[in-house]
Order: sequence, then C-alpha cells, then structure tokens
Amino acid sequence: MKILAAAMGNCVHIAGIQSFLELASSEGYETVFMGPAVPVRELVAAIRKENPEVVAVSYRLGPESAAALIKELSDAISSDPSLRARRFLFGGTPPAASVAAKTGLFEATFDGSEPADRVIEVLRGRPAVRTERSMGSDLVSRIGQLAPFPLLRHHFGLPSLGETIEGARTIAESGVLDILSIAPDQNAQESFFRPDEIRNGLDGAGGVPLRGEEDLRALFEATRTGNYPLLRCYSGTRDLVKWAEVLKRTIDLAWGAVPLTWYSELDGRSKRSLKEAIGENQAAIRWYAGQGIPVEVNESHQWALRRSGDTIEIATAYIAAYNAKALGVRDYVCQFMFDTPKGISPSMDVAKMLAKLEMVETLSEGTFNIIRMVRPGLSSFSTSAAVAKGQLASSVFASMVLKPHIVHVVGFSEADHAATPKEIVESCAIAKGAIEKALLGMVSPRADPVVSVRMATLLEEVKLLVGAVKRVGSRYSADPLTSPEALVEAVKAGLLDAADLKGNPVARGGISTKIVDGACVAVDRASGKSLVEEERIRSLASSGEDLDLAEI
Repeated sequence: MKILAAAMGNCVHIAGIQSFLELASSEGYETVFMGPAVPVRELVAAIRKENPEVVAVSYRLGPESAAALIKELSDAISSDPSLRARRFLFGGTPPAASVAAKTGLFEATFDGSEPADRVIEVLRGRPAVRTERSMGSDLVSRIGQLAPFPLLRHHFGLPSLGETIEGARTIAESGVLDILSIAPDQNAQESFFRPDEIRNGLDGAGGVPLRGEEDLRALFEATRTGNYPLLRCYSGTRDLVKWAEVLKRTIDLAWGAVPLTWYSELDGRSKRSLKEAIGENQAAIRWYAGQGIPVEVNESHQWALRRSGDTIEIATAYIAAYNAKALGVRDYVCQFMFDTPKGISPSMDVAKMLAKLEMVETLSEGTFNIIRMVRPGLSSFSTSAAVAKGQLASSVFASMVLKPHIVHVVGFSEADHAATPKEIVESCAIAKGAIEKALLGMVSPRADPVVSVRMATLLEEVKLLVGAVKRVGSRYSADPLTSPEALVEAVKAGLLDAADLKGNPVARGGISTKIVDGACVAVDRASGKSLVEEERIRSLASSGEDLDLAEI
C-alpha cells in the first residue's frame, strides 16, 4: 500500500511526519513524501496522480491557519468523488490536531503525545477509537496485534474496594496499560472461600479486600473502557482450582499464575505442607491447561528473592516450565525478574537471564509456546521516587535484550507505597520511553566475552543440578521433576535451597550466597570462597543415604 505525505501550506516542520513515514515504511508501506510547505492544490493534484490508499498531512503552526487549510482540502475532496475513497491522517501540534479532529475528515489525528505502538495500530488499520471488539480479547492475539512492542502489565490493589474500582477505570481510560493484574489482600488470597477465617482487622493488607465474585465483576466492568485492558489476578495461596474457576467466569483472566513449591510451609503464605502444596499447585496448572488458558509458574524468582544463587534460580525456572509442559500447558508465560537479588550487575543479570531462556527454550518444541515476560526487581528499587524512576527505566531497557512479549512494569513508588493510578500511568510512560529506545537497536550481549563465559558456566552447572534432582528423585518416580515426593526430597536434601530458608521446617537452609564479580554465587560458609556447583552438591552428601549425590 502507498502513503502520500506532505507538510501543508506554509508549514516547514517535517521531523514529525518523517518519523511517521519511517514507521510506515517498517510496516511495509510504499511512502511518497512531497516535502515542506506544500500548497493544498498541489497536494490534491498529487493525490490524483499517485492514487495512494493513505494521505498523511501535517501542520505545526497556529490552529486558525490550520482550520483554513483543512477547509480548503475538505472542499476539494467534497467536489471530486474520486478523491474520497482513501484514508486521511493528520499530525500537528495539540491545538492544530484538536481542530483537525473536529472536522471529521481524518480517520486519526496525532499531536505528538502518542506512543509509536499506537501509531502502528492505526497504520495496521485498527480504528483510531478503540472498542472492545477491536482490541485482542486474549493474551496471544493481543501480543500479535502490538508486536514488536511488548504488552505492558502492572499490578494494582488499594486497601479500599471502591478506590480500586475507580482507579482501575482511570488506568483503563489512560490507554497506557495492556494487562491489569488485580492484587487481592492477604485475607482474600488465603481465605476467600473460607469467610469465617477472615481477620477483619487485617482487611486491605497487601491489596484490595475482595470478598465475593461481585467485587471481581465490578473491577472487570470498570475496565471496559479506554484500551480495554486484559485482566488477571494473583492466585490464592490455597484453594487454587476454586480461584481459577472464579477468575475465569468473572474477569476472563488473561493467564493463570501458580507457583510450584511456594504458598506453602516454605514461605508461610499458607499452612499447606510442601508436598500438599506441590500437588494442589499442579492440579491448578492442569485445570488452566484444560481450559486453554495460558499459565505462568511463578517459581524461580521466589528462590532468587531468598538468595538461592543464580544456578538454583535457573534450575527452578526449568523445572517449573517442565511441569507446565507435562501438565498440558500450551502457552507458557515465563517471567524473568531482573535486578534480583540486589547488587547483581547488569552484565551478570543478562547472562543469567539468557541462560534461563536457553534452558526453558529446550522445551519449546511442539505445542509448547513460550511467552517471555520481563520485569524489574522491586527489592532493588530506592525509596526515593527520582532514583527509582531511573532504576525503572534502566531495568526495562536492559531487559529488552530478551525481546519480551510482556513487560511487567513495577511502579517507581512501590518501594515506599502501593502505586496509585497516577503513579502507574507515569511508570508505564517511563517504561514505554525505554522500550521505544531499545527497539531502535540493542547491542548484542552474546558478543561480550564476560557474558558468554558466564552463560556457559551457568548452563553447565544447571544441567548438573537438574541431573542431581532427577537422580535423587528417581526412587520416587520415573519422571522425578514432576513428582511431589521427589521435589520435596530435593528441597530437604538441599539441592534446591536458599540462604534465607535457614531455620525453615522443610528446607535445608544450608546454602550461603553472596555477590561475587556481579553474580550471585554459592560460597563456603566458613571461608567465603566461591563454590562451583559440583562442589556444592558433593558437600551435601554427608550420609550414606545421600551417597548417590557423591557419585555425581
């Protein structure tokens, strides 16, 4: 298709329309640019000659003169039916764009505030005014509509249900967020289906106090405006299948997020034993898979947040994805939490995430589709809003090396307080700026020898660790990575471990980790010397029962 473009009348400003044409060219359009200060009569003659499907005009001077030029163009089009069967677009200053929008001549007007992905939507023929039908109603289709721009996700939940509903409407109307994650309070997460257990004095602790299905439906209805964001919700910390059924019928959730070992005695977020939790979590994953709903197994970053070390973090990411595939998941949302633990260097962070992606992608043959989601790590954010804004932008920019499908934005205020709608909108704008810069072209981290060496080391260590988990678990199952008993044994034996699990009733808690040369590695507790994974595994073989570890 062809686009004919010009700066009309006496306007000589062409930077904006040139940027527009570059986007159009990248979308496959043939572009013809007439240049600056093009009289309306010459533009009309060119339309007849070139016969473009799209005519794009710009005017960046006063609104009064813009109105006169637009009227001249409109009159010429009205008098010649052959000029009408095409799309007309306008770009200019906000006052000029406002005048243009009121004329009804233009399918879309741009005032310079629109992100590039919105311009691309129009170029692809999507209506300038969004409707629920025009937006992708499921995660995979919306990813396809906006590519190469990733979808933006943010969580939201205030201590007041009413304020959360109104805030959700404000966020949807802003059009900046593609996926709104509802954050229920801890009472809801643990006791939504057991109201007699709810401790009213703790209402609103950690999120919005959801107490019935009508609350979820109200949030869904509030977001049927703006860009009609997809909705999802934190899973409960027990009764996960019941939660899944409720979320499906109330908010048509974009994907389910379920841990593998967590929300158990490991973290105290429920009273479930580790074995019971793994079994119930797997049942929830299987339920989502049976409904064709994408699934995220939010596992590996939970280990990283408790200072497990990079190797264990990657191994648990692989085990989580392995379980998702084994349980029938087709579209798998794989989360990559950057800046975790605090102090990890950007180069070592990227090396770790590329190694994690490579391990998970070994499972991607057949019908297992991996959806990459990146996010900053909140534990690294400053309580200073100004500093946190810089951390948000830099983290999102660095994470773009993974070419994510989703960017989970973490509000710059979150280290101090739960983000308000205004802060969420601003945080998304900061993230979009970083994303647009990154999409112009990134340096390849794989060309950095420091990154490539760290990747190779991690991949070797992760394969060794996963092999050890299989070996220890083989006494329980022919497929140890999906066996609750085998995974419990791997935690008890210390193969899967984290420094902050010391004193935990089910975990070994024997590992020590620290940041060495920018990476989070296991170290000898007494000497502080770094341990390679083979040494760490051998150190666990302290009894005859663990003898098979010593043979690895």
